Amino acid sequence: MREATEAFVAGINAYVTLCRTEPALLPLEFAELGCAPALWRAADVARIRSHGLYYNLREEVARALTLRDFGPEVEELRRVREPGPHELRVPDGLDLTVIPDDVLRVYDLATTPPWAAPPPPPGTGRRCPDGSNNWVLSPSRTATGRPILANDPHRAVTLPSLRYVAHLSAPGLNVIGAGEPALPGISIGHNGKLAFGLTIFPIDQEDLYVYATDPADPSRYRYGDGWEPMARVVESIPVAGREPVEVELRFTRHGPVVRELPERAAAFAVRAAWLEPGMAPYLGSMGYMDADGADGFTAALDGWGTPGENQVYAAPDGTVGWRPAGRVPVRDGWDGTLPVPGDGRYEWRGHHGPYTLPRRRDPDSGWLATANEMNLPAGYPNDAHTVTYDWYAPYRHRRIAEQLSAHDDWTVAGCVRLQTDHVSLPARQILPLLSLLDADGPDGAGVSDGPAGGARPGRSGVRDQRTARALELLRTWNGELAADSAAAALFEVWFRRHLRPAVLRAALRRLLPADRVEQALTRLLPREDAAADPRVDLELLLSPGDRLGPDPDGVLRDVLRTSLREAAAETEELLGPDPARWRWGTLHRALLRHPVATLTAGEPPPWATLGPAPRGGSGDTVGAASYAGDFRQTGGATFRLVVDVGAWDESLAMNSPGQSGDPRSPHYADLFADWTADSAFPLLYSRHKIAHHTARTLRLRPSPGE
Repeated sequence: MREATEAFVAGINAYVTLCRTEPALLPLEFAELGCAPALWRAADVARIRSHGLYYNLREEVARALTLRDFGPEVEELRRVREPGPHELRVPDGLDLTVIPDDVLRVYDLATTPPWAAPPPPPGTGRRCPDGSNNWVLSPSRTATGRPILANDPHRAVTLPSLRYVAHLSAPGLNVIGAGEPALPGISIGHNGKLAFGLTIFPIDQEDLYVYATDPADPSRYRYGDGWEPMARVVESIPVAGREPVEVELRFTRHGPVVRELPERAAAFAVRAAWLEPGMAPYLGSMGYMDADGADGFTAALDGWGTPGENQVYAAPDGTVGWRPAGRVPVRDGWDGTLPVPGDGRYEWRGHHGPYTLPRRRDPDSGWLATANEMNLPAGYPNDAHTVTYDWYAPYRHRRIAEQLSAHDDWTVAGCVRLQTDHVSLPARQILPLLSLLDADGPDGAGVSDGPAGGARPGRSGVRDQRTARALELLRTWNGELAADSAAAALFEVWFRRHLRPAVLRAALRRLLPADRVEQALTRLLPREDAAADPRVDLELLLSPGDRLGPDPDGVLRDVLRTSLREAAAETEELLGPDPARWRWGTLHRALLRHPVATLTAGEPPPWATLGPAPRGGSGDTVGAASYAGDFRQTGGATFRLVVDVGAWDESLAMNSPGQSGDPRSPHYADLFADWTADSAFPLLYSRHKIAHHTARTLRLRPSPGE
């Protein structure tokens, strides 16, 4: 690993040196920001954390703050825990009241790029919808009798692309696929012997430790029967336009101190697997990208550290399989769902062996798929070998499973269509609830304004006509969030902005005094660009039990009617009064922004933005397209891959907005239109095919004497 990383960095430094002698080659970003590129060291590859994914610290803090302020019943409305039922237990010795709202402020600053959106409000948990889809199909499920592997990782939609497609050919190595520009190697692709892909398997690899500190010396914390001093490191931080600033960083035996509260004699530190030696995210792919078969690939995963991944693979002999990989901390007697005292009672006792994680090969169904859902098999001892209780919603996986099970003639092109599928299963589950409004009359609009749970017999009028039109639009809709769909626009405005808050508010009214409901609702509502988890909402809507009171149908009827009327009014404000002219893609669009657009002092250069382009889907669809409050797409799959295993040249891929990160290149944004159209390009592999289609060759030669 060291040898490969040093060679990788030597290549970067060769170009930095070349730019110093030929300034015309300097990337435009440096000129725009008035700085020069520095030389890299091999260790910088491990220090860069833009490619790191962090689980589950924000969730355990959000859980603790919700318990502190509102109690366990409200926490049950914030996030689903799986596998369940799972009872929360506040760790012995943990005082929830000592945890400040801003306990993770420094952590958020340390793990958020400076050009990204600000961190979420305290207590709201996961901040971004990083996820992915992948699947493998056995020969019995394909039209050709060859296996197929598909993978579309979901990350922030950026300019330039997060991924870089490369084909590395050298003696003993012939691998093609995508890695990340700041890392050597290929993590998703194939090597002519095996295809491989990954999605997040959200292992809980983080914990917040809460310390009692010495009132006479806050740099000492209680551990065991005594006080233990924090380690101190002084760093000099360069600041633009000013003298460097010296800061003192403190560390406990568990990790970096992220917050000190001397007035409460408390301090807080983070323990994280990704901070341990040998854990640079995704460098583990260097161990498997030359695997000669399924067994070699799975053996290489024994050393995978972080982040946790659902690795799938497919070989020309028909073998397909799934193997989760990643280090799972051993927590004896506690489960990581909440912060813990740092006094020595709650330690990691190493990591569970890789053999403790489940795995499957060549299933009878003929396919395997993962989409970050809770996929531990029935009977898995999660209490003893706790992976996590914080999984993603299952709806992308359910839609994939529904489609893969329905056909045995899959093709590469068919898999691309499934990767870009925009059917919303949550929408299909919610739409039948509109029948509750049938009691209002044929148009479902016979009730006028009134609070949920207390609507009044009504009058006809503009509001009722608006509701009737909205009902008709949704009742004839198939649940597909197509870019050109009027009903999709109405549904997303309704569900995200009106129905979700209304039903949660109705549930909170059963639990809290009236003057605390809105404060609690703010805690429960996810940030809009991380809102692709409707499990709590759907449970309240479809199986409310007694959580909405003794007359749940009546409450739901009022919630549906009032929220739909409000949503129809807002959609008119956004798209105009004529529903026939509404389009989901008019609201939901891809508008890519280069970091320079945020960091530059003046007007950003024209190459720093790209779009807008209409988009279908949402965070709930297989073709993932999560969005922010202004409906701009923030996350999804800019890179997609479908491998025809054994007929490698028939594989397809996409890498938006383009392969080059240089705005002067014709390949900077030439794939953007194809990406917005949900298409793909051939990922050629054989030398003769590549030679036939080559348009330009760039040869790099060492300088004399190197």
